Amino acid sequence: MHRAERFVRSVFSVAPSPEQVLWASSFLTAPEQRLFLRMSSVDQSHSIGVARAVAAHLDQVGLDESDPEAVWLMAAALLHDVGKSVSGLGTYGRVVATVSEALGGSDMGAHWAERSGMTRKVGLYMQYPQLGADLLALAESDDRVVAWALEHHLPQEQWTLDENCALLLQQADDGRLDKA
Repeated sequence: MHRAERFVRSVFSVAPSPEQVLWASSFLTAPEQRLFLRMSSVDQSHSIGVARAVAAHLDQVGLDESDPEAVWLMAAALLHDVGKSVSGLGTYGRVVATVSEALGGSDMGAHWAERSGMTRKVGLYMQYPQLGADLLALAESDDRVVAWALEHHLPQEQWTLDENCALLLQQADDGRLDKA
């Protein structure tokens, strides 16, 4: 259901405003800002929405937006999907990748990424959590930001982050929290 809702939002998504990008950038280091700007406008808009929802509910983890400890949470919200930028797939290509993964299994991603053309792009997209974590590690992001990019689709028992923080991020990503 979450992916169907994301598809509909992607089709009708608009690019974030300069003010929204500026707000998002205030939580990111210079290398992270460059990664954020490489993301598609659809992903930027989604990530800003996730971050707005996290910001509105920071009190659930005992923080507020001015707390320095909140910065990593905001960066994690803004950059959890950064690995998608590697594939170069648009909305409809991502639908193909999602269906391919459902039919072929996620283990096919690495194999398909060794191919060329659309097959390679689908394979890369299927590996986006690992690719995002790699990009963030190279950007010297907080280890928790790197971990969330890698873990955000894993079962809860495989998360390494504080459970309350991870649940906040997951609920915001799934659209289960109101945005500020």
